[in-house]
Amino acid sequence: MSLRQTMLVKAEEVEEIKNLIQQYKAVGVASLQKVRAAQLQELRRKLEKSAHLRVVKNTIMKRAIVECKEKLGIEKLEEQLGGSNIFLFTNLNPFKLTLLLEKSRVKTTAKAGDIAAFDVIIPAGNAGLPPGPIISQFTAVGLPTRIEAGSVWVSRDTLVAKKGDGITARLASVLSKLGIKPVDVGLTLKAVYDEGLILTEEQLRLDLDEFRRSVEEAYAHAFNLSLKAVYPLPENIAILLQTAHHEAYRLALNTGIPTRDTIADLIRRAHAEMLSLSSRLATVSEKAAPVSSVQKS
Repeated sequence: MSLRQTMLVKAEEVEEIKNLIQQYKAVGVASLQKVRAAQLQELRRKLEKSAHLRVVKNTIMKRAIVECKEKLGIEKLEEQLGGSNIFLFTNLNPFKLTLLLEKSRVKTTAKAGDIAAFDVIIPAGNAGLPPGPIISQFTAVGLPTRIEAGSVWVSRDTLVAKKGDGITARLASVLSKLGIKPVDVGLTLKAVYDEGLILTEEQLRLDLDEFRRSVEEAYAHAFNLSLKAVYPLPENIAILLQTAHHEAYRLALNTGIPTRDTIADLIRRAHAEMLSLSSRLATVSEKAAPVSSVQKS
């Protein structure tokens, strides 16, 4: 291909990327490091309704960004263009896109140098492999074994790698033979341009459990405040009515106001007071009786 043809092809690609930037409100940058071709195809399939994925050379993307002057602040995206990247063009909220990417991650077999996505525990039981060199391979990664019925068995559940540990070539080979996929592969957004803002990976990272706890705590504080302020809402009206009824009932009872709700308790209290007074009068009468007898004698 001649230099002129090459320049024309690049110019066409710049125009295509420029059109994509203008068409969508958000542009995400994700690293392609350790993402294999088959996994990328699977991710494209899962995200086809949510985002347009395109592998573009950084030089092409920079030229397209320069020409999109109407997209305010998009030039700051150039700071995130190091390394091999894939670009995601979408109209989704960046945080929703991040969650979709997390859900789209796929588990795969490990290669030397990969990082364990979780604690890798090989369970006790039949490995389904015949005796032979595999025994020494199992022993080399710390797996206790025994031979039973012509097959290699793992004697007990064994932790062979903790989450975040690097996986050696020897362990990767054993895990592959056992059909264990300890690597979580997918796209992680380095940054997203969204209507004038650049959101970094750290800003896009969401701890949903912590967020849920924060919302629940805020709701509890707001609910308690509304009760103390006696501010009626659909969420608290039942409790406010119950509290009002209880306080009105207690006030009526303490002031002796007969109502349909208090009359039974008022009668019971009056009866109890009558019995108490009657017992005290009997005691006074008994004490007064000897004095009267002495006066008469």
